[in-house]
Order: sequence, then structure tokens, then C-alpha cells
Amino acid sequence: MKDRLFSFPNPVNEVSARLVAGGVVLLGLATIVFDQPWLTLVIAYGFIARVLTGPRLSPLGQFVTRVLTPRLAFGERPVAGPPKRFAQGIGVVFSVTAAVLAVGFGDTTAAYVVLGVLVFFATLESVFGLCVGCKVFGVLMRIGVIPEEVCESCNDITLRRTPAGGAV
Repeated sequence: MKDRLFSFPNPVNEVSARLVAGGVVLLGLATIVFDQPWLTLVIAYGFIARVLTGPRLSPLGQFVTRVLTPRLAFGERPVAGPPKRFAQGIGVVFSVTAAVLAVGFGDTTAAYVVLGVLVFFATLESVFGLCVGCKVFGVLMRIGVIPEEVCESCNDITLRRTPAGGAV
């Protein structure tokens, strides 16, 4: 089956996801520290591109998956794609809000506060492997807001293991 442009990978390599989050942290901090509000547009575009197409149309996603990850000594660590896509969607909300505040209204103070929250959560993902958006996704599945069919591997831990006990 040929990959469709507007699809999201499932599973996702957690190593790449954490590196993309690290890129978001660096871009967000550069935006705030060097007072470059136009970079909020770049960050917002990246999140929108990743939600719609995974790494395909995201320059940061392409750099991480094609250049950076293959050069690292880490093995691939597959994790479920739907929670990561949900987390990217939350990133869209925060980054677009920051961009509208910064570029649309010229309110860089409010924009940088919103961007700071995004940087905080991206740091948790990048440094500690804690994807808060993924945790929210899991809670929404447990209470029935997100149907179980959306992410069967989220509910069945055996789908995440190979017969030898390693991660799939």
C-alpha cells in the first residue's frame, strides 16, 4: 500500500518524536530569547504539517527522521501513533495561538507566555520522554471520549511486545 500524503505514521519512532520535541524547545527558546515573533509562524507551520502528514511536510520532521535519527546509536522504539498525533494537535492549538498573538495582534508578551507553556511540555517530552498530550489521550480513551478503535495498541500492551519481549 502506498503512503498517503495526509496520513500519520503508526507506529511512531519515539526517538524521533523526542528529537522533534527537542527542536521545538530550541525554536521556542530562540523565539523568546532573541525576541523574534515571526518564528512563531515557523513553529505553528511545523505543528500543522506534522498533524496533517507526520514528518512528510515538516522541515524539522524531515531533518530528524532522515538526517539526525539514522546517525544516532539508538535503536528504533516504536510507540502508538494516534496519541502522538493528538499531542501534535495540542501543539497546533498552542503554537497557532502564540502566532496569532505575536504576529496578528503584536502582543509578544502574551504570545511568549503561551509559547513558554508549549516549550515546557515539549521539554518534558524531549528530556524525560513524558508526553503529556499522550497521557491526556489515554484519559480521554478511558472515559470514552475517544473510541477504543482509534488506538487498539494503546489498550493492549501485548501488541507492543515481540515474542522475545522486546518492543515492537
